[in-house]
Amino acid sequence: MDGRADQTGRGEEMLLRRREVLKGIAGAGLASAWPGLTARLPGEEGAGKKPPAQPDLIRKENDRPGTRDWMLQNTRIDPKTRYRSPWIEGYCSRASVRAGETISFHVSTDPASPFTIDLYRMGYYRGAGGRQVQSLGPFSGKAQEDPPVGPNRLRECRWEPCARIAVPADWPSGIYLGKLTAEREGLQSYVIFIVRDDRPADFIFQCSDTTWQAYNRWPSQFSLYDDGKKEWFWGTDVEISFDRPYGKYCQILDAPLSTGSGEWFLWEFPLAYWLESRGDDVTYISNLDAHADAAGLLRAKGFLSVGHDEYYSTEMFENLKAAIASRVNVAFLSGNTCCGRIRVRPSSSGAPARRIMRLDRFGPRDPLEVKDFPEMEQFPWSSPNENTLIGARSTFPITGGADWICAAPEHWLFEGTGMKKGEGIPGLVGWEWHGDPAAIPGLEVVASGKTRSPRGEGAYTATIYPGPKGNFVFNASSCWWADGLSEPPGYVRPSVYTTPKGPDPRVQRITANLLKRMRGT
Repeated sequence: MDGRADQTGRGEEMLLRRREVLKGIAGAGLASAWPGLTARLPGEEGAGKKPPAQPDLIRKENDRPGTRDWMLQNTRIDPKTRYRSPWIEGYCSRASVRAGETISFHVSTDPASPFTIDLYRMGYYRGAGGRQVQSLGPFSGKAQEDPPVGPNRLRECRWEPCARIAVPADWPSGIYLGKLTAEREGLQSYVIFIVRDDRPADFIFQCSDTTWQAYNRWPSQFSLYDDGKKEWFWGTDVEISFDRPYGKYCQILDAPLSTGSGEWFLWEFPLAYWLESRGDDVTYISNLDAHADAAGLLRAKGFLSVGHDEYYSTEMFENLKAAIASRVNVAFLSGNTCCGRIRVRPSSSGAPARRIMRLDRFGPRDPLEVKDFPEMEQFPWSSPNENTLIGARSTFPITGGADWICAAPEHWLFEGTGMKKGEGIPGLVGWEWHGDPAAIPGLEVVASGKTRSPRGEGAYTATIYPGPKGNFVFNASSCWWADGLSEPPGYVRPSVYTTPKGPDPRVQRITANLLKRMRGT
């Protein structure tokens, strides 16, 4: 938003140079690498410079005054659509953005109403959970056009932006919420985006936002899980766009107070809240950053997959494998991870990484799974087995719950927990998990048990295996791992098949042991 006249010519020159570079990259067959968000040209700010490490950044950030004003107070869901809030809803132009880059906000109010946007960074902040960083508006709201149904049932909004901002240099990497408030009735919803950086850090926290969008049914039934005939569809020829609001979460919880924020509050915020309460040196990225920026993964000692991390591109899979081969430690504090293979595509207007399409299922064909979802016969079944990355994989019946039962109490993972073999942490496994451990040399099963659900009994395995350079890969085998770490403001505990019991000192100590080993301390 710097409008100084003496920089205008230089800015136009840089834009032309960038276009030429991007044309060259695209011509080399690398257009999918999202170069517009990762490459910097000589002479641009930050080009050729290694960002400094800032190990105290998160601790200092969380010493700043916080607020709970980020929490929604007044929401409404249209019963005809089941998921959307047409009174006020919106989306951001980018999933992640660096300091100095521009992001725009696209909001619709129906009926028309003036509205405001209050921006917050999510963290610990002495228990408040967020810090307000900016207020925008009021704006003159209007009802923006619902997008037509395109090929592959694509719904791609082309709403006018109400505001564009250049992200300030003093906004640390993190998850940022825009609280939308319509003046007409005071109704509210969220927009959400990630501020990322390029600095070395102890831990990269990957948000599972390709999965957030895969399950996003806005405006009614238009997710990767609906082909117009079947509400829970698991095949090809469906596509979704990031250019649309996040509707109300559609699965195992009724959580209207999270509308517009994807699945962030449900499975991921408890981990971020806990990490930031400790002052851990953490930086945040989107799934799309892991897809585009392989080198960026190498700036951390540890990579964290969090919550429900189901949808990976081939690039994500290979980039994480390469990071492990390099030296990066990985903790899959997640379940159902790397199950569906997607293709990442630009929007119809050419904006990079704004659409995803399901192409295949990672892992081998499972006859019981195909029996449940016969549309899986459409898949080529040519993708690698995800257990070669994670240590285990999603197996039939995919869903279920269980206690997290210790299988290797002598392992350093359990140091200081006092856990004995066969002792379980109640309800911690859910609602999706990993089984079928890989035949990786040195892999150990550290927790295992039977899962229960109406669809049948399953077997989960939490695993750990050594990397090639003294590093390791841990698989917690549960979407609900973070429930055992903290209970931040507004958190809604899941309950299906089993119910986790909230913060548990054993889960906290196991996770602390992991982080300590990742740091090499």
